[in-house]
Amino acid sequence: MHSLATAAPVPTALAQVDREKIYQWINELSSPETRENALLELSKKRESVPDLAPMLWHSFGTIAALLQVGVYSQEIVNIYPSINPPTLTAHQSNRVCNALALLQCVASHPETRSAFLAAHIPLFLYPFLHTVSKTRPFEYLRLTSLGVIGALVKTDEQEVINFLLTTEIIPLCLRIMESGSELSKTVATFILQKILLDDTGLAYICQTYERFSHVAMILGKMVLQLSKEPSARLLKHVVRCYLRLSDNPRAREALRQCLPDQLKDTTFAQVLKDDTTTKRWLAQLVKNLQEGQVTDPRGIPLPPQ
Repeated sequence: MHSLATAAPVPTALAQVDREKIYQWINELSSPETRENALLELSKKRESVPDLAPMLWHSFGTIAALLQVGVYSQEIVNIYPSINPPTLTAHQSNRVCNALALLQCVASHPETRSAFLAAHIPLFLYPFLHTVSKTRPFEYLRLTSLGVIGALVKTDEQEVINFLLTTEIIPLCLRIMESGSELSKTVATFILQKILLDDTGLAYICQTYERFSHVAMILGKMVLQLSKEPSARLLKHVVRCYLRLSDNPRAREALRQCLPDQLKDTTFAQVLKDDTTTKRWLAQLVKNLQEGQVTDPRGIPLPPQ
C-alpha cells in the first residue's frame, strides 16, 4: 500500500515535465534559430496534447510565427516565392507542412475554431491549393493544406460552411479532384461532400447552372477515371456527392440526363462488392432519379408534367 502511495505522483510529475517542454517549444517558435526543431517536435505532439490548440492560439506571437516572422523564416507566407516558378524543395515542403499541421490542430479544436475562421487564416493556404506541379514536395504541400480545410468541415459546423462559401474553395477542390493524386482527390472530394451535405452548401451549388454543371462535369470525369483505375474510397465520396445533389429538384432533373452510365450498370460491382454503404447510396441515387419520371407506353421516359 505504501509503495503505491509513493508511486502515484510520478505520472503527474512526468506530465508536468512534458508540459514544460511543450511551453518551451512554443516559445522557441518565435526565434528563427530554434523554430525548425520546435515545429517538428510540436507537430509530433499534436495528437497527444489535447489542449495544444488553445496553448498555440493564446501564446504571444505564435500564430504570426507560423504564418510569417522575420526575413529568415520559411513558414507559410514566405514560401510563396517558391511556388511560382515552382522551386519548392523537399526540406522547405516538410517545414511548412509541420507549420500547417499545427494550424490543423487549431482548426480542429472547438475553443479556437471560430477565432481561426474570424482571422481568415484558411485564406493563407489557398495559394498552395492553386499549385499544379506534380513533384512530391508540392503534392505533400497540397495534401497537408487540404487536411486543414478537411479538419474544419469535419466538425459539421454551420459557421465553417458559411465561411468557405465566401471563398474560392469549391473551384480549388474541383481542380484537384480532376488532376490531383488519388489521396488529394479523396480529401478534396470529401470537402465538397461536406459542403453539399449542408443545406446552405447544396443551395449554393445548385443556385446557378454554371456552378452545378462544373461540379457535375468534374464528378463525371472522375467516374470515367475510376472505371479505369478503381479506388473504393474515392468512389464512395463521389457517389455520396451525386446522391446529395439528387436531393435538389433542379439538380435531380439535370442528373437524369448526365449521370454517367458506369453508375447505372455493373461497372463498379466488383469494387463495391464488400461496401454495403456505397451500394445502398448508389441504389438510392438511381431510385431518386427514377421517381417523378413519367413513362409512355413504349417505355420512354417523358418529362414530368
